[in-house]
Amino acid sequence: HVQLVESGGGSVQAGESLTLSCAVSGYDYSRECMGWFRRVPGEDREGVAAIDKDGRTTYGDSVKGRFIISRGNDKKTLYLQMNSLKPEDTAMYFCASGGPPFDCNAGAWFSPSGQGTQVTVS
Repeated sequence: HVQLVESGGGSVQAGESLTLSCAVSGYDYSRECMGWFRRVPGEDREGVAAIDKDGRTTYGDSVKGRFIISRGNDKKTLYLQMNSLKPEDTAMYFCASGGPPFDCNAGAWFSPSGQGTQVTVS
């Protein structure tokens, strides 16, 4: 079955960078619309980034120009490079699959997702 395991979260200062990783197993994700979203307690989840099967990427407005989503060459890992982090980026970050293949975008609904990794920016 599909398994997504995030790692790389932590506590950083504003302006610093962090790279999240997502280990994907159970299926070939290279043909999938994959994404990252984040959630703050008490709020709706926010789409952060998406990448389609052809490598095209989209980003949420709040992270555009600062975050980069990519697939690993091993075809088993999804990354989210986060630069110039801000306190408002503080959230639990989730890796997810199953986005719409013909309208793959950061605001799409993704399922399933992993358990998340916490990012705290102060």
